[in-house]
This record gives sequence, structure tokens and C-alpha cells, in this order.
Amino acid sequence: MWKSRGIVALAVAGTATLALTGCQQGSATDSGDDGEVVTLQFQSLSDQPATQEAVGAIVDAWNAEHEDVQVEIVQAGWDGIFDKLITQFTGGTAPDIIHFEAASIASFAQDGYLADLTDLIDPAIKDDISQGIWDSVTINDEIIAYPSTMQSYMVFANTDLLEAAGVEVPSGDTMTWDELREIAQATTTADAYGLGWGLGSPTAAMMSLALGTGGDFFEGEGEDVTIDVGPDETAVPELVHAMAYEDKSLDPTSLTQSGSDVLASFYGGKAALTIQGSFQATNIANDAPEGFNWTVLPPLEGSAGALQAANPQTYSINIDSEHVEESAEFMNYFMSADNLASIAFADALIPSSGAAQEAVKGLAEGATGWDQIIASAAGLTAPPFLKVSKYAEWKDTIATPAFQQYFGDQISVDELRQQLSDGWTEVNG
Repeated sequence: MWKSRGIVALAVAGTATLALTGCQQGSATDSGDDGEVVTLQFQSLSDQPATQEAVGAIVDAWNAEHEDVQVEIVQAGWDGIFDKLITQFTGGTAPDIIHFEAASIASFAQDGYLADLTDLIDPAIKDDISQGIWDSVTINDEIIAYPSTMQSYMVFANTDLLEAAGVEVPSGDTMTWDELREIAQATTTADAYGLGWGLGSPTAAMMSLALGTGGDFFEGEGEDVTIDVGPDETAVPELVHAMAYEDKSLDPTSLTQSGSDVLASFYGGKAALTIQGSFQATNIANDAPEGFNWTVLPPLEGSAGALQAANPQTYSINIDSEHVEESAEFMNYFMSADNLASIAFADALIPSSGAAQEAVKGLAEGATGWDQIIASAAGLTAPPFLKVSKYAEWKDTIATPAFQQYFGDQISVDELRQQLSDGWTEVNG
């Protein structure tokens, strides 16, 4: 089925329209009646050495078992990949298999560049991944990617500072925001804040954690979208603001920093708690000073539950590839529990399937925080913004500066809501 390819119009405005229907993209070689080997181009964005090694081992194992279908890794990076994909698709050079993320790949699906994988995914894989995660890669009732690994936002704690304050480390299945606030207040001293939270780029965290307080922000898909910013949507930002300026238990300087910047304060005993992406568990284990005692607290739970946004890394298949089925066969192999677990563990991320999550527990046995991180996977679900065509523009030009102003105590919460709402009307108008 032909679909409108709007990205092309944006990328090559003022030039001749490119007709891609007949383009032969992707495969380096064809297989035919003469038994020629099929070579699939697999564009990988994995940029950590351990992850590249894990991906390479999976590809090598596949190639050893499938002489007629060989996979060739095309190494790329995350920086500038959106623009690179536009160039590849419009120029007819896109690879067969495309590594990206759910929030960014959706626009390519809406413009007709990605194959419908609904009937090509191994049923066992489909059954082992929650519907909420599948929803994050479903556009117009078509599954357009394999969801692989994800992050959640977790609370990391300096256990020595909690003990010194007489605070017992929470051990339940979840932890409420009120509990977090109480612990931050109890651990705030003349020399240290209870919480340091790097929110220099705040939108991703605020949008993700809003799901736990019932905050959806958007309704609709594509460009037919409305926004509603009310108390549910701003519950977490209001808590952040109150902790910084009323309780004075949250370091206001940290609100202008990155998550990685705040880790220095955490290591130095200047913050008893820090909220970070779950992937930081490996960095803390590797980089924290010798003798630093830390743990990961249970997943945060709001009024709607311990929900966060599932924005998984994804693997899609080029709709113009000559070997869509062979590409799907490789991806079904790639997504096996052991393979996915090896990638997730190398990247310190949460694998999408239940079997892979169990396998990661084995790989991470004895490692601090992994039980709580894996437990947070149960609350990962597709957020409405994944289906919003102009979300990225609204996020960068409207939401991020508005949240920054609010966390800098420059505007009120009512002004925050107004800016987010009016900004959407401006961007989507």
C-alpha cells in the first residue's frame, strides 16, 4: 500500500519529488536460482564497546549457522541519526534493518518507510512482551519495530547517609512520591541535600513519570492531536518545585545540571539520593569511590501506579528491502532471550521480554540494584506522545524551556501549564 511520505517533502523541499516505490534499497546482494548468498545490512547504533561486542557475537553466531543469509553490521552512531535516516530513505540507500528508538522511528512509519512486522514476528516473542510495550511500536495497527531494551527512572541512595539519618531503606515492591519526599527531608543537613536530580534537560523525565500520576498530556495520533495540561500532568513538576523551594531538601543547582553531573555530588556525600536513568547502575558500580555504599530504591509509584514511559530501542525493517522476510527471521533470532539479555546487560538497560528479563537476573546476580530495576519493567507502558507527529518539535522548543523556567522558580505552575498548552497550539497549528 502506498503511503504519503511526508519526511521526503520536508527533507527535499524545493527539489523534485522522489518516487521511491520502485527503489531497491538495503541488501548488498541478492539470492537467486543460482544459490547466491543474501547479505542483509544491519545498521547498529550501539556505541559502547561491551554492547558492540555483544551485538557482534550474535551476528557471528547467526552467520555461522546460516550460510545462505549473511548479516553485515553497518556501524553508525546516535548523533545525527535522524537526519542520516532521512538522507538514506530519500536517496534509496537505507539498510535492511534499522536500529533506533520508538519515539523517533514513529515518524518514518507514518510516512511509509517501514515494513509491517505484525505477521512476521515469532509468536513466542510476541506473547512474551507486554501489550503496553508493543503499543509503543504500533502505528495505525501495524507493528513497525521489534522493541528491545529500555530505561526507567530509579532512585539511587547513599545507604550510609540514610543510616546516619535513622532512615530505613524502603524494601517494598514500590515507593510512593511522599516516601521519597520524607526521606529527602530526613537526610537533608547543613552539609548535604536529601536529593540531587539532574534536570537540565527535564522533558523526557517529566513526560515519563507523569504517567504514574495519570498525566497523559496528549490525546490522538499524528497531527490530529489535542493537549490537556492539568494537575495530573504537573504533579511531579510541582513536587520537584516544592522540594527545592519549600522543603529545601532538593539541591536547586542540580536542576540545571545533567544526571551525570549530579553523580559527583552523590559520590561526595552532598546528596543522599539521586534520580537517574536505570542505566547509571553500571556507571555507579564502576565509577563510585572505593567503599561507597549505595543501593537502588523500589520503583516510584504515583496515584495511577508505578507507571513510566516505555520508549524502547527498536529494530525496524526497511519496507523497500528485497529481503523483508529474511530480515525478520534474523530479528527473531536476535530477539531470543539469551541474545537480548546479553545486550541489555552490556548496556545496563531493561530487556523488553519476560524471558530476557529473567536471563538478565542471572547475568546480574549479586550486582547492586538490578532486582529493583527489573521490577520497574512491569510499569513500562506506551505513552501517548509516541504517536504525536510534532512531539519532538514541541519538546525542544516549548516544553524544555518552560520546565526549565519553572524549576528555576521564574514562572508559576499556572504559567507552566499555559506555556505547554499554548505552545502546542502554536507548533501544531
